[in-house]
Amino acid sequence: MKTFAKKQWIKFGIWAALYILFAIWMENLWLLVGLMVLADIFLTKYIPWGAWKKTENKTLRSVVEWVDDILFALIAVYFINLFVFQNYQIPTSSLEKSLLVGDYLFVSKLSYGPRVPNTPLSFPLVQNTFPILNCKSYLDWPEWGYKRVKGTGVVKRNDIVVFNFPAGDTVAIKQQNPDYYTLLEMYGRERIMLDKEYFGEVIYRPVDKRENYVKRCIGMPGDSLEVRNNVVYIDGKKAVEPEDMQLNYYVQTNGTPITEEQFRLMEVSKADRMLVSDSGSSQGLLPFLGFTPKENGQYNPVYRMPLTKKALAIAKKLGFVEKVVVEPDALGGPMYYPSNYKTGWTRDNYGPIWIPNKGATIELNERNLAIYSRCIKNYENNTLEVNGNQVLINGKPATTYTFKYDYYFMMGDNRHNSADSRSWGFVPEDHIVGKPILIWLSLDKDRSLFDGGIRWNRMFRMVHAD
Repeated sequence: MKTFAKKQWIKFGIWAALYILFAIWMENLWLLVGLMVLADIFLTKYIPWGAWKKTENKTLRSVVEWVDDILFALIAVYFINLFVFQNYQIPTSSLEKSLLVGDYLFVSKLSYGPRVPNTPLSFPLVQNTFPILNCKSYLDWPEWGYKRVKGTGVVKRNDIVVFNFPAGDTVAIKQQNPDYYTLLEMYGRERIMLDKEYFGEVIYRPVDKRENYVKRCIGMPGDSLEVRNNVVYIDGKKAVEPEDMQLNYYVQTNGTPITEEQFRLMEVSKADRMLVSDSGSSQGLLPFLGFTPKENGQYNPVYRMPLTKKALAIAKKLGFVEKVVVEPDALGGPMYYPSNYKTGWTRDNYGPIWIPNKGATIELNERNLAIYSRCIKNYENNTLEVNGNQVLINGKPATTYTFKYDYYFMMGDNRHNSADSRSWGFVPEDHIVGKPILIWLSLDKDRSLFDGGIRWNRMFRMVHAD
């Protein structure tokens, strides 16, 4: 009978205990079969796991050691990325000034509970496409259903949340912004499918391989949400506004230009400033905004920029500023969710809209089908057909539908410069990735490295709801 050293038993015991705890956390006892592999690695050693260490070829041994270390690192990174935290960079200004373009974040998967991956066979640290090679970074098979294990908390109102882009289930590779469903309304399905040169291939992406977005959770499951003149109301009551919420304003001076120092004082980046009085469209836009030309028909400088309440107060105190006008709703764009149904909703005046919650039942009338059909089909994986006055779900007649998931309504703090739930709808619970908890690096692209390019005051700063 084979005997084992005490050291072998200790190593096996530690790894086995950790593995059993992991299997319990995953709520999958089938994983315990893996204990046999651990037993063989540390005890029986029927499979020569470390045979390469005994080779006399030093070159081969050195190469295999490198391969072994790299594989171990990749596997470790894979599991940390899946179940603990991942890195995320803020790409757009939709959450300014709460989170800035150039902020690098640690996103906690444990805060809301990590998801078991839909596509377990994927390359770590790559979302969906290998750079340079321009091919998929994951295998379509196997593809598992939605399962989330226990975390330290749940999504709360006003949390800043990272999630997979819901409308990213279908993607026209060469035209990913706006999303595929907006492209359908703009160009029609036939044009998109036939014009491969412009739109590229149209592909499907599993939930966990859709692009990561970050917004603030404004509406919770079961809420009735409405935006009136840029103010959010939940169940008829005014919601608490983020401290650094921004709106776009048009600021006219007496001819004196706003200096770089003053823009910095108002925290307006170069990408967010626009001198509209110099553009060709100003002849129609500026009178519409209420600005009047001088005797020679020209306008004093008019800037368009997003401002927080604090920055707005600074702008109004500048002695050479003559007039400040908030950007009107009419300039917000024509298409808002649901784009294929006339609601009359706009960027600044949206809803009221009810946010689905798990177990709630709705009637399948024309309005509800327009608003919730994407939830029923795309997110909860049902077939839905409308034949005259009859609705078929999974081939069976239906007059009502009961939701399987909770949903959330996400908005950016930079309200006039954010493509959010007003544009593409609800975020299902299975799309929730995690919660940003720490800014570990922040780079200002408007400044050089030695002139404030690194925002030292933001480094290692915790991310709070507000």
